[in-house]
Amino acid sequence: MFRPRVALASLSGESDTGWARSVADHVGCAFLGGIALDGPTRDAARQLVDRDRREFLPDDPVSFVDEQLGALEPVPIRPGFNVRSASVEPVRRVGAVCRDHDAILELNAHCRQSEMCAAGAGESLLRDTDRLEEQVSGATASGATVSVKVRAEVDGVDLVSVAGAVERAGGDVLHVDAMDSEGVVAPVTDATDLFVIANNGVRDAESVQEYLGYGADAVSVGRASDDPEILRDVRAAVDAQQRGVVR
Repeated sequence: MFRPRVALASLSGESDTGWARSVADHVGCAFLGGIALDGPTRDAARQLVDRDRREFLPDDPVSFVDEQLGALEPVPIRPGFNVRSASVEPVRRVGAVCRDHDAILELNAHCRQSEMCAAGAGESLLRDTDRLEEQVSGATASGATVSVKVRAEVDGVDLVSVAGAVERAGGDVLHVDAMDSEGVVAPVTDATDLFVIANNGVRDAESVQEYLGYGADAVSVGRASDDPEILRDVRAAVDAQQRGVVR
């Protein structure tokens, strides 16, 4: 999927090519975005901006994804793009762009902002796996490698069942924000053949060893993704663990 097995997790309104380039020496993958693709999610993104959150709101989201991925082509990392949509067709179109750039298309089933959930995107997809499967199927039909970003600690949501839905629909990657429940990674990795990226609190060798010990294939760094010192330590820990553990 990518090496080293360290990814940068997207931060809405912040994760662009400049952000990825600045720390590319330490990671194997960078998820740009997130970006809202269709009318309902773009309206939700505008509402988030109105209350001082940062969002990417280009006139043409598909062209924006194409331009951003094109700008990363000289950089030796595998790019990804985190997207939010309430409908399938925009996902297919962006999937084709990601396919052409050998980038990972990441469907956002993670955002918990009320405006985005009300629009039918983000965390709401965890509670409606039929719709999640539709989006994953649409994305995979484009030929893209497909990831789904999910979060733990959502009432009434079983991540093992979510992983099964993603796998049935042809997805490739599950990007798990463990929140404060790091152990949720283990039953997911036991139940699925998806490539699992573990996220939340990845800062040092101890956190890396914990997540890889639970069976994660890779780890990702979010809020500290612009800190080269932390990324250097995380990469060193991942490389050391990978030399001793082959999955």
